[in-house]
Amino acid sequence: MQNLQLFLLIGQSNMSGRGVIGPDDREAIPRVFTFSKEMKWVPAIDPLHFDRPNAGAGLGRSFARVLAKENRFVSIGLVPCAVGGTHLDQWKPGGELFEGAVARTRAAMKSGRLRAILWHQGEAEAHAEGDARSYIRRFGAFITALRADLGVSDAPVVVGQLCPSIYHRPEGASKFAPIMDEQLALLPLHVANCGFVSSAGLRDKGDSVHFNTPSLHEFGRRYAYAFLALDPTWVSLDE
Repeated sequence: MQNLQLFLLIGQSNMSGRGVIGPDDREAIPRVFTFSKEMKWVPAIDPLHFDRPNAGAGLGRSFARVLAKENRFVSIGLVPCAVGGTHLDQWKPGGELFEGAVARTRAAMKSGRLRAILWHQGEAEAHAEGDARSYIRRFGAFITALRADLGVSDAPVVVGQLCPSIYHRPEGASKFAPIMDEQLALLPLHVANCGFVSSAGLRDKGDSVHFNTPSLHEFGRRYAYAFLALDPTWVSLDE
């Protein structure tokens, strides 16, 4: 398979997806594929990720559905690399997660062009004030290294807000979530070609951390429009 427009999905569990899978999530979307655990292109049906046994519906398919609708001449390849429960420091260059994501993405790039990096992470940082307040600096170093290793220094990066209900976890389990959201919202001021996606109005699946399936579908749509705002050339690829 060649000439795919590729998108790297990376971060922790809300990028991987923990939504309950319904019949619609198992229906293939024309011209939308995913890079499987075996590094083969297959129809993009949920779960796209394979990081944990409870991987479920995510935001990738609804993201791709919007882009496929906006341009009916392209085929889309999703490259799932998110791993649930991970801290940003676990994604440092040289580490297993970083190097694994780079290897998988490079393999996928033999079939097309990497158009953007979709990132959702930060729940792990919401437990400690120092982790939350240092996020912009640490993320900047991470994304610079990732872009460099993939040879896409100008690729758009789209980041998303935490699930709103994380603010209300029992016993203050994520008491620094407001600081984390501030850091995420400010990333576009510190990282070139970066967009932020609000999670306002979205709901959790009952655990105060993970988005439910309808919210993940909507979140994916919001990610898609954030990408289009960063790269308006998408709609003219057929010209």
